[in-house]
Amino acid sequence: MKIEVLGTGCKNCNALEAATSRALQELGMDVAIEKVTDYGEIVAYGVMSTPALAIDGEVKTTGRVPSVRELTDILTGATA
Repeated sequence: MKIEVLGTGCKNCNALEAATSRALQELGMDVAIEKVTDYGEIVAYGVMSTPALAIDGEVKTTGRVPSVRELTDILTGATA
């Protein structure tokens, strides 16, 4: 599984990374989170509002920081 946080490094981007890390920890998943900060790469995903979360190349959320609970649901669905 490849998890990417798309964003320029703003406060919300860092919050999304932290919440995703917490959700992974709660699920007992040992997966690295990659940061994508290059604007061209972010736009290539079709993302116009950051932060965004992509799992295996598919954008799951944009423009907000989901709760840890929502992220665990997203991650569980991604592994199914």
